[in-house]
Amino acid sequence: MPLNLPIPARIPLLYVILGVLLAISVLPMYFYSAQIETMNRERLKTNEMLLQNTVTRSLADDISQHQETLRMMLANLSSSIQVMMLANASGNDLSAQTLLTPELRAMVENFVSSSNDIAYATLLNADAKGVSAGRIEPDAFLQRELERAYQAAREGRVYSGQPLMVGSGKSARTVMLVSSPIMYDKRFLGMIGSVVDMDYLIRRLQQVSMSGLMPYVVDSQGRLVAAATTQYATGQDMTHFDIVRSFVGEGSKAQLAATREFTIHDGKEAVEMLGTYSPVTSLEWAVVVQKPREDAYRGIYEMQRTGRLLAWLAVFASVGLSIFSARRITSPLQVLAQSSQAIARGDFSQRVHLKTRTEIGELATTFNTMSEELEQFVEDLKRAADENKNLFMGSIQMLAGAVDEKDPYTRGHSDRVTKYSLMIAKEMGLDPGFLEILRISAQLHDVGKIGIEDRILKKPGALTPEEFEIMKTHTTKGANILRPVPQLREMLPGIELHHEALNGRGYPYGLKGDEIPLLARVIAVADTFDALTTNRPYQKAHDPVEALKIIQNLSGQRLDPNAVSAIMAVFYRGDIRIQKSLTQMIPLETPAPAPTPSHTADPVTIETTRT
Repeated sequence: MPLNLPIPARIPLLYVILGVLLAISVLPMYFYSAQIETMNRERLKTNEMLLQNTVTRSLADDISQHQETLRMMLANLSSSIQVMMLANASGNDLSAQTLLTPELRAMVENFVSSSNDIAYATLLNADAKGVSAGRIEPDAFLQRELERAYQAAREGRVYSGQPLMVGSGKSARTVMLVSSPIMYDKRFLGMIGSVVDMDYLIRRLQQVSMSGLMPYVVDSQGRLVAAATTQYATGQDMTHFDIVRSFVGEGSKAQLAATREFTIHDGKEAVEMLGTYSPVTSLEWAVVVQKPREDAYRGIYEMQRTGRLLAWLAVFASVGLSIFSARRITSPLQVLAQSSQAIARGDFSQRVHLKTRTEIGELATTFNTMSEELEQFVEDLKRAADENKNLFMGSIQMLAGAVDEKDPYTRGHSDRVTKYSLMIAKEMGLDPGFLEILRISAQLHDVGKIGIEDRILKKPGALTPEEFEIMKTHTTKGANILRPVPQLREMLPGIELHHEALNGRGYPYGLKGDEIPLLARVIAVADTFDALTTNRPYQKAHDPVEALKIIQNLSGQRLDPNAVSAIMAVFYRGDIRIQKSLTQMIPLETPAPAPTPSHTADPVTIETTRT
């Protein structure tokens, strides 16, 4: 007769098997797809930044090349004028008579007509008289630029002026004056000035804007030189854009392209942008392109949506297949699962009644046999495990206590070092498994002092060099004492090496840096802190704050910087409390002898070797 026992709420075995099947089918695919998505997202993001970088660099190179070409044309015109002057025997002077010659006027006109980008050119002599040609007439603003250019020419300098807007309406043009002096044998003869029509630059910017970017050019003050649209006017302050402020802030140091993510405010709406600038060093300009991040990363967002959709489809397909497979597996196990629930609750009187010739039937028979003895086995195992653990920890504590009791001046030292070590390790974020190893290793770090003679260990004064060498053997003695115990093998580095120093001046082996295990480095900091904050017959306890300053001075030389930072954080957070009894001097039965000159040492070195 089947048993109709109430079964508490549980996770059906079907779901467990289903979860396993999903885990081995969906999770690897999910993590793989997530990794691919992350890689592609970063690659797409990098490609967008690289695109902006390439566009701005190309525009900057075009501007620099155009500027260099113009200066070469001015240099060639200057050379041609000097050759003509020599041929006409004009005495190497641009006199008024020379300026009236048809050849000179033809040179200026040919210079203007040689390029569609030159709107106007003028040739002035040393008396500021000259000849000019071009498609525009200089207005008052351009005239002032010519005066500045002429003054620069008299000083022997080339001149690149500020972008200006000439004309009005449809005939309005953005132009810039570029001039070069005419010199002969370091003597000023005159100036050639050319007004460059910036239409070539605007056309290039308009071509770039067709790809969805917003391109423009600014000068070193952040004022607009040229833009692809009429939304912004020449000379307008563009420093309300973070990317422009970044360029202006760099000043003359801006030599390489830079990409920034920033936000602009369009009315009440904040728009996140991605922008890049590339300097035009010859003009102290920068080419800037920017684009809303939503548009810039559109490919990334579409890839994410597509990837997630495909992932969900794969999950649904895997779920269907897993349910089908799980039911085939779990159907013959349902009876066995119900009886196992009763056994799991401690009702070992239950028996499994399952008629099947498969391995599951054999398992049911085995369950019936095992259930008779399982309860007793479980109880025995629990009791034995608890006894073994308590005995193990009790033995360790007794051993550490025996060491501390041997030296009355370090009573409780092992417990305090253990407490400080665990605080340091937790602050450093080390895993629980490491903490358990650290707990035992710190508790037993001075176990080797069992093998040190009482006359040395309890000596109230400074040790002689020979005694100090014997004292140093407590690290290796402790490791040798515990090495035959396999369960303590992982704890040995903290016991044997906690007096090693990062600079290689520790003992017993003189290890350096990462050669010292982390276990020993953590214990070393805790050991030093307790030595500094408790009284010794050879030194009064330091104030905890003073002790931390000493420890900080040893950071990177003797002590691990990360462990030092951790104990400082723990202390200043208030987690460490120093008992007053630890800082009260312990009376000595006999006065401590003064250290001899041959036994002088750093107080910290003495304390860390006597702890």
